[in-house]
Order: sequence, then structure tokens, then C-alpha cells
Amino acid sequence: MSIRLRLTILYSTILALTLIAFGAALFFVHSQYTLTLLRNDLMRTVNGAAMLVYRSPAIGAPPPVARRPEERWGFEVGEVVLREVRTRDRIQILDAEGALVDHPVNQQDEALPLSEAGLQALQGGAPWSEVVEMGGERWLVYSEPLSVRGNVIAIVQAARSLSDRDRSLRALGGTLLVGGTLTTVIACGIGWMLSGLTLRPIHRITQTAQAIGEARDLERRVRHDGPQDEVGQLATTFNAMLARLQGAYHQVERSLQQQRDFVADVSHELRTPLTTIRGNLELLRRDPPIPGEEQTDIVSDMIEEADRLIRLVNDLLQLAHADAAVPLRREPVEVGMLAGEVCGRASAIAPGRTVTCRVDAEATALADHDAVRQILWILVDNALTHTKGPVQVTAETCDSEVTVAVQDDGPGMPPEMRDHLFDRFYRGEPARSRPGFGLGLAIAKGLTEALGGSIAVDTALEAGSTFTVTLPRAGENGSAP
Repeated sequence: MSIRLRLTILYSTILALTLIAFGAALFFVHSQYTLTLLRNDLMRTVNGAAMLVYRSPAIGAPPPVARRPEERWGFEVGEVVLREVRTRDRIQILDAEGALVDHPVNQQDEALPLSEAGLQALQGGAPWSEVVEMGGERWLVYSEPLSVRGNVIAIVQAARSLSDRDRSLRALGGTLLVGGTLTTVIACGIGWMLSGLTLRPIHRITQTAQAIGEARDLERRVRHDGPQDEVGQLATTFNAMLARLQGAYHQVERSLQQQRDFVADVSHELRTPLTTIRGNLELLRRDPPIPGEEQTDIVSDMIEEADRLIRLVNDLLQLAHADAAVPLRREPVEVGMLAGEVCGRASAIAPGRTVTCRVDAEATALADHDAVRQILWILVDNALTHTKGPVQVTAETCDSEVTVAVQDDGPGMPPEMRDHLFDRFYRGEPARSRPGFGLGLAIAKGLTEALGGSIAVDTALEAGSTFTVTLPRAGENGSAP
């Protein structure tokens, strides 16, 4: 069952129940109101008749024993006492025991009925009204006792047929039933149309989602021109989700392409030393054997290629460790002291080069000791490998960061080379003739980002290069300030 149909059914059901409750309440109130009006009319009729009876001169005398009922009071009730009453209601007079004395108005052969409970109430001095069946019709009968000196001497009754009232109530009930039914049907149709208009944007979102899923086109968006209500917020949220999915999809594509390039580059880097080792092994297996001096050179060459493979594997392991986002230790690290150690090591390895170190003694970063050492060594070794001039290392504190810069005065790099400098296995044209795999800067970038820092390069042709590493500074208590 669709949401549109459920909403229409729910709306129509609520409206139908409301109309039923309103119609029942209206019918009940009208029924009771008309009954009360009739009872009040009968009460006024009974009071008028009672006043005429009270004005009778024989009212105070004890009723004599007579053969005719109207002679019990000593006067002709129907002709003398009540001749001024003009009404369409039936009126009759009973004695204190409920026996008929006279029915002066609208005389009928059948006396008005009076229940036992009503007679007891009237004898106790309380008025009584009830609905009775007479002649196939319903009648409202109102009775009131007449008392003299605390004694009930007579009972006056007035009755009116309820036929007109019942017909009116039946007409009212039919009108309410037909009107409620028509109103519910019309409201159901209007609700169906309104729910369709309301849910149209959701249907459009569904169609867009299906089209995107079938075409795999994450650049499409849901068009919503209405107000920013719940549906508008849904469309906005859906478009934002599509934007995030598109970014994630492109990122996955880039990651897959990087993985393919990585596998291809690793295969290429491994192929060269392995081919060299295999060729040398074939030479050692020759029969007759090659001279001993050549065997010694071949073994030395194999050892160099094996060392190259070991370095490559170590670099790949470090790169994989950085990519895995393994949490590194976060502790206060004296960057100035580490920069001095790295500069001393560089001077020992390259005694003919000038490596200067200018550091801030208070430069303390919240980082991993070994990771910072490796980053500094990669940058300094990269400068020594690709330049011939002096290398300068600086470390200073700036607000909540520690900045380390490695500067050289080499030939610099063009913009197209700078954009790919931190890519894996990337080696510029001048660097292809030098040993290495093009993984050092990629490892330095991965470790720096794992420590919550950043790395950048400022370079231009014939202007040298400056690599800058920024790390979070450690506070006084060993945490971030």
C-alpha cells in the first residue's frame, strides 16, 4: 500500500469518525432539546388546567360519593371549570388513587396510561413525565398532583403525540447520514489529490535515485522548487548525500588508480634487480665456469642488487605503515635536538658538503620521536642527493605549531614537477640518473599527516627548494596547547 493511499485512508477515516461523533452529538442534543420543549409546553398546559381546578368552589369540600365520575367534586368539570382551555393536547383529571375523573379536552375512549412508579411519585407530591405507546404512536405524558393542605386531591395529566418530533428526528438523522457520507467521499477525493501534490517531490526524488542507480551518474541532482519544508529538506539532504557520494566515488577511483600505478611501479622496480640477479646466476652456472675474477664481480653485483631490493622492501613497508593510518605515539619531542642529530649524521656521510642547523631550543612538538627523525632525514638526504650546494635546516616555534624547514640552493623544479613531487615512484627527469625509488617524499608526507601535521614545498627554477614541515606544538603538560 502506497503512502498516498495510506494518508488518504487515514484522513478519510478521521474525518468520518469526526462527522459521526458530531452527528450523534447533534442528534442527541436536538432530541433532548425538542423533548424538553414539549415537556415545558405540557407543563404550562397542566398548570393552566390546575389553576382552573383550584378556582372551583367545591375544591375544599370532601368529594361525595356519586354514580357519575364528574359528580364526585360537586360540579361539572368538563363543561364549567375547563371550558376556557383551548389546546390540541389530551388532558385528563385523575383522583388521588389514579382513577379517571374527567377528560375535558380531546376526549378519547382510551385513558392516558400511568405507570406504578409514576403514581407513587405523584402521590408523594412530585410531578412525573414519561413516554408511552398509544394507538401505534408515541406520546409524551406529563402529570402533576394537586394538593390542598398537604393532601393530594387530584392529578392533572396532559399528553401530546411525538409523531411530528419523531419524523423530524428521522429526517435529521437521514440528512446527517447522507451529508456525512457525501462529505467523506468528497474529502477522500480532495485528500487523494492533495496527497499526490504533496508527495510529488518525493516521487521525483525516487525517480532520480533510480535513474542515478541505473546510469551511475552521480552528477545528477534532485530539482526542488518548493518551500524548504520537510520535503525540501529531504531534497537538500539527498543532494548533499549525492555530492558526498560523488566525492567518495572519485576518491575511490583515484585510490584504485594509485593502487594500479603502485603495483605497476613496484613491478618495474623489482623487475630490474631480479633480472640482474637471475642473469648473474645464469653466468655462474655456465660450463665451463667463468674466470674467478669475473665470478667475484658477479657476486658483488648480486649483493648490490640484493641490497637495493632490501631498501625497496623497507621503503614499501614504511609507506604501507603510513597508509594504514596506524596511530603513532604522541609525546613531547625536542625537534631542535633531532635536527642537530640529523645534521651531524649528514655531515658525517657527506664530509664535503655544508650542512648548517639553526634551531629554536624550545621547539618541542607533540609527535613520535622516530617518525620525526625519519622525516628530517628524508628531507636532508633528498637535498644532499639532488643538489651540490649547502643545505640549511631551521626549526622554530610559531603559536601552536612547530615549523621545520630544509632549504637548498639547487636548480629548483618547474611547476609541473612540483605538482607530482609527493607521488609514489615519481622521479623527475634530472633524478632518473641517480639512485633511488621515488618513495622518500611520499613516505615523509604520509608520516607527517599521520602526526596531524602538513608538508609543503616552495621551489622555482634556478631558485632552490625549501621543504617545510609543520607539526603541532606540545604544551607545558605534554599535551597540545
